[in-house]
Amino acid sequence: MTRDDVTEAIRAAKRAKGLKWADVAREVGLSKEWVTAACLGQMTMTEAQAKIIGRIFDLPEEAVQLLQVPPYKGSLPTAVPTDPLIYRFYELVNVYGTTLKELIHEEFGDGIMSAIDFRMELSREPAPEGDRVRIVMSGKFLPYKTY
Repeated sequence: MTRDDVTEAIRAAKRAKGLKWADVAREVGLSKEWVTAACLGQMTMTEAQAKIIGRIFDLPEEAVQLLQVPPYKGSLPTAVPTDPLIYRFYELVNVYGTTLKELIHEEFGDGIMSAIDFRMELSREPAPEGDRVRIVMSGKFLPYKTY
């Protein structure tokens, strides 16, 4: 069994059981964003978290063990995403990446926004012209050091 097999087993069980990621996250006791990323193979779970996921999705013990192994992060099959929704994020970075970089450097100095010490929240924003996707990302600022 591979970590990709575990991800596919989770997706299949989620569909079969009609579960929502928010419901799974509530049982784990963490955000739906982190739990979804973990179930899709991008985060390492603790033993307790992995056992809860194993119970929810009826996973074998081998899968529960694999949920606790640090994953190879980055799950896109191609350098430029072909999925239309994921491509829009790629497009967003292509269009606004230099703006974000410029504004972060102006506000914080020379450094980066961490994707390790990071939080994200995704929600629906009702709007008369059609609902909007609201994504809030918060990453720790890490300045470059001189040595």
